[in-house]
Amino acid sequence: MLVLAIVHQPDAGPGVFAQAIQAAGGRLEEWSPARSPDPPRSPGDYDAVIALGGAMHADQNREHPWLTAETRTLRGLLDAGTPVLGVCLGAQLLAGVAGAHVQRAPTPEIGWHRVETSAEAADDSLLGPLAPGFDALEWHSYEFSLPPGATALARSERCLQAFRIGASAWGIQFHAEVSAHDLDAWIEDYRSDADAVAFGLDPEALRARTRGAIAGWNALGRDLCTRFVDLAAASR
Repeated sequence: MLVLAIVHQPDAGPGVFAQAIQAAGGRLEEWSPARSPDPPRSPGDYDAVIALGGAMHADQNREHPWLTAETRTLRGLLDAGTPVLGVCLGAQLLAGVAGAHVQRAPTPEIGWHRVETSAEAADDSLLGPLAPGFDALEWHSYEFSLPPGATALARSERCLQAFRIGASAWGIQFHAEVSAHDLDAWIEDYRSDADAVAFGLDPEALRARTRGAIAGWNALGRDLCTRFVDLAAASR
């Protein structure tokens, strides 16, 4: 299995997903659209693609012109039926190219929040094992509507959290990939996020909550990514 991770910033990489891919015998390559206009090889050469999160927003093409190239790549992957998993910003971009409305949320969702799976998720091989719900690590200021024809798989009290497009593309708003190291860096640097500051983030409270939750959360993330890789392998 050859997997591409689309990475938007150094502290928002594949995290525990990389561990799962390696454990499954896969090979992971990374692409930073901000540094290179093209992935290391043709998108069609990859068995699966994971688009990760970032501090930038889905509507900031003027500030980050490379977002246009990335969305074009995601559109091509969807059209080709390549297995894709979008995480946070990646999910928002994926939803957008599939026709959803992506916008600033009324209130940021940062920290640990309850997510409930939908009835439709029971038959979904990726999200189904998480039924009926779980506590998820969130860090986002934007939200997406359900793309036309897509299936809603999970919601929090505030917004749609997961969807499936067709048989091989998923978007998740929560950060199932984040490692303890990267999350600690986000918390340490939270003042660089104006939305987190306005939200009134309490870094010490988040650290305390995280200490008791991160091991289980990372296990959930590795299992989710393993299922994604298995699904991608089965579709070849």
